[in-house]
Amino acid sequence: MTKTSRSFRLLDMFYIVMMIVPLAIGMAIQVLTKPATEGITLTGARIFFTIPMPLMDFPVTESQINSLLVTVTIFFFCLYMVHGIHERVHLKRQHFAELIVEKVDGLVHENMGEYFMGYSPFIIAMLALSALSSLSSLIGLYPPTSDINVVGGWAILVFILITYYKLKCGPLYYLKSFTEPVALLAPINFLSEFATPISMSFRHYGNILSGTVISTLLAVALSGLSNLVLGWLPGFLGEISWLRVGIPAVLSIYFDVFSGCLQAFIFAMLTMMNVSGAFPKEDYEERKRKKLLKKDAKKQIA
Repeated sequence: MTKTSRSFRLLDMFYIVMMIVPLAIGMAIQVLTKPATEGITLTGARIFFTIPMPLMDFPVTESQINSLLVTVTIFFFCLYMVHGIHERVHLKRQHFAELIVEKVDGLVHENMGEYFMGYSPFIIAMLALSALSSLSSLIGLYPPTSDINVVGGWAILVFILITYYKLKCGPLYYLKSFTEPVALLAPINFLSEFATPISMSFRHYGNILSGTVISTLLAVALSGLSNLVLGWLPGFLGEISWLRVGIPAVLSIYFDVFSGCLQAFIFAMLTMMNVSGAFPKEDYEERKRKKLLKKDAKKQIA
């Protein structure tokens, strides 16, 4: 083994370990800080500590910590995927990385158009963060997507992008858009402007949270049914919830895996459609063309 290949493999191992460490830290925090309870309980994100601020205190919650840990995991996964990439493909991971880039570029091009091709990294980052945040429940972590504050923050970011592209043609054009198709609809159009981030956040948050609630209720129901049907077994055998073995895992395939990935995809699709749909491309290009004509006219006069 050459010195170069040895260092390459060591760096690969470092990236793999750093992908696992944040999630392991989250699991350790969960085990060490979660209070013991009898049975199954449904609670929101726990508040670990509060930072005093001038206007109002800033609580550091379980969902914020887990979101940060998921982000670190994604960061080192990206470093692992791009490590050793060359023009001539010689690593299997490069095929996978190129496939991801091609699929996301195609998705962005199909839904947003050529003008927004630079949004591919943003969309894949949103997909990865949302999906992995929801899937973190599989290892016992509190999923950040079950917290309206986390998902609401993503929706606010999308709302800022939507407003930015609506202002591309100027503030007057933006204000005029509220009066279309008729001026009487201005109040409704104004309210619908803020309905977009609210609907995006509650759709994502509600679906993930409902899956968690349904899974928990089913686990409780299966536990009670197991005690009712099989509680007659002698000794410790009657205390085991036999019906909770395997069945919740099968249900988790839908509620945790499929639903989590589906909601990540839907959130990304809504982001692409809302951002690209907010941009009046034809009017912007016409406005830009008129500015260039005025500029050329001034140069000729000078």
